Formats: sequence, structure tokens, C-alpha cells
Amino acid sequence: MARTDRRRVVVTGVGLVSPLGVGTAETWDALLEGRSGIGPITKFDTAEFESRIAGEVKGFEPERWVEKKEVKKSDLFIHFAVAASQMAVDDAGLAIDEGNADRVGVVIGSGIGGFPMIERTHSTLLERGPSRISPFFIPGVIVNLAAGQVSIRFGARGPNSAPATACTTGLHAVGDAFRLIAHGYADAMICGGAESAITPIAVGGFSVMRALSVRNDEPERASRPWDRDRDGFVIGEGAGILVLEELEAARRRGAPIYAEVVGYGMSGDAYHISAPHPEGRGAVSVMKNALADAGLEPEDVDYVNAHGTSTPLGDLAEVKAIHAVFGDHARRLAVSSTKSSTGHLLGAAGGLECGILALAVRHQVMPATINLDEPGEGCDLDFVPNEARPAEIDVALTNSFGFGGTNGALLLRRFS
Repeated sequence: MARTDRRRVVVTGVGLVSPLGVGTAETWDALLEGRSGIGPITKFDTAEFESRIAGEVKGFEPERWVEKKEVKKSDLFIHFAVAASQMAVDDAGLAIDEGNADRVGVVIGSGIGGFPMIERTHSTLLERGPSRISPFFIPGVIVNLAAGQVSIRFGARGPNSAPATACTTGLHAVGDAFRLIAHGYADAMICGGAESAITPIAVGGFSVMRALSVRNDEPERASRPWDRDRDGFVIGEGAGILVLEELEAARRRGAPIYAEVVGYGMSGDAYHISAPHPEGRGAVSVMKNALADAGLEPEDVDYVNAHGTSTPLGDLAEVKAIHAVFGDHARRLAVSSTKSSTGHLLGAAGGLECGILALAVRHQVMPATINLDEPGEGCDLDFVPNEARPAEIDVALTNSFGFGGTNGALLLRRFS
């Protein structure tokens, strides 16, 4: 049974900046064509690095979205957030003015924040001394300034926060925004995640953890969730931002509706700082929590946009968790990982994938898991291999899991 004790919430706008394109249509079209956004790293010299590939955003011009004199005052993850938020707000046709500003909020997080600006400023400190540090350094790098800058840009004076829950950040931001509207604290929210951490320290740090793929000679084939030859994730960057609105408010202004948000779950593994529980214990809990929140049964779900990072342990744990939650229905589920095309956007991944899920429900198409040649041992679900699939999607789920065992799951339903 659907929940009736809270306000209904719908997705009315989507803005995506990803390795597949600067824009929602560009990203979606590339996904449906099965393209990869992974290539050699161009941001720094990778000669001494074991992993030399990433999902960089190509052709992004910060000056198009941020006033030219302001660009150097903030990090790239903030620029991505501003750009994707502008896209989402424009897509929703949402006007924010004195009449509604106090009821429109922002929840945008980042897993890491301003690494590029931090690294540049550290070099300035060592080479030129502390007096040459920019006075804009701190507000240019801290995680909550993506939400802060977006709030300032649009004059949104409602709830404002910035989760930082590693790779679950973007999904937690969307889920938190959903609850704020559902329980009456806001009427509309701009929400999601942004990240730009393709830097020497970040790539070096993930590399020494043995987390990154080293398929450097075939970057476009390096992100291969559930494939027998997967060898780690590919770091990516970008932003995924949604506009959520209370249903009746959206209807009154004739807003476009992608899907209805019907359930949100959170959980913790309480197991390890970076590895998932081998049986996917936290993943099981979070999916069950989302289903309970929505008042839905496992059999109601048609499609799962999985966390699916392309790591040996993580991919298998998620498969085990899906079997545990969905039982016999798991064999009828379609499960794909769009990280096969985009790489892993860390704190932005959940926002990007919530946006992709909304597009999938609206257009009734399941994006593919590309690079899936032969599933690995224990990887035995329908992973929508290599080609997008038109299908009837009434209810869809997306998962995000982060270091420290922090988990999130969100359920969308076709709007009627």
C-alpha cells in the first residue's frame, strides 16, 4: 500500500554534467547509445601513476555558468553544481521569488569537496608563503558551498544543507530533500551531488588502495561492472541535480513530471572502513527500508540502477543483497550499472544516477551495462548487457553505497 500520511513528491527537473556530456540530453543520449565517457587523464601528468584513466567532463566552460571574475574564487565541483542546478531549474520551469523563496531549499553534497583548489593552494603556500593564499580559499573548497552558491544564485531561502557521505552523498541529498518536502518543511528542493576529484592526491590515494582499474590501454572498456575481468572502478567527475516539488504545487503551475519519489532508505554496514559486508548486509537493509518507506513489495520493482562500481567485492555483495531482498523476483528484475559508461563520480554518483533513474522511468528505457562480456562468478542477474532496453517501468530503485558502510536507496514510480 502507498503511504498516505505525507505529501506526495515528484521530480520536475533534471540537470546533468557528466563524462558523457555537459547537459541532460547529451548524457542521456550517450547512455542509450552505449557510449563510454572514460579516457586518459589530461588534468595532470600520470606517468608515475598506476591508474592513468578517468571520466573527465569534456568541454565544460565555467564562464558559461559562473561570472568570469568569480570562477577563480571557487572550486570546479561548485561550478559543476551551479551549472547542473541551472539546468534542473530551467528544466522544471521553477521561478523563485519573494512569494516562495522561503519554501524552496537546497541540499547539495560532495564526498570530497575542493581537492583541485586545495592542492593548488598548498603549492602556493610552499612556494610563495601564507600571505599569498587567496582569501576566497576556504569558501572556495568546503563541501557546503555548492549548496550555498546555488542558494545565493536563485535566492532559495528554505532548508539548506550539504551531506558528505562518501559515494552515497548525492542519493542522500535527494532522499533528504524528498523527506523535507514530504513532511512539510519545504515545497520545492534543488538537490543532488557534485564532485571534481581527478587530482594527483585523489588518484594516487585510490590507487594505493587498489581500488582503481588499471586497464589503461583500453580506457573506454575499463569500467565493467559484474564482468569476469573487472579490476576496479574508474574515477569520474561532474554533477547530478534534481528539482523535487510537492505534487499539488507542481500541478498548479503545470510543471513537467518525470516520476514520483515514493521511498527512501538509509542504513549502515557497521563492518569496515572501505569494504562492503561480504553478504551485502547493509545493502539488504537499505533496500528493505526504502521499500517499507514506500509501502511497496519487492515484486513491485521492475528495474534497479545499481551502485555497480566494477570492483570485485562490491559488485558481488550487491548481487547477493538483491537476491536476499527480492527472492525469486530477482530473476525477473532488470539490473544495470550506468557507471559502466560514466565511471564513478564519488559524491556526485548518487545525484547523477537519481537523475538517470528519473529519465528511465519517464522514457520507459533501461540503460545498459556496457563492457559486460562474461559475468563473473556469482554475478547471475539480468544486467541489461551492452544495449539499452525499452521496457515497462512502473517502479524503479537506485542504490548508493559509501566508504564507512553508509548506504542509501531511493524508489521512483511512474507518475499517474
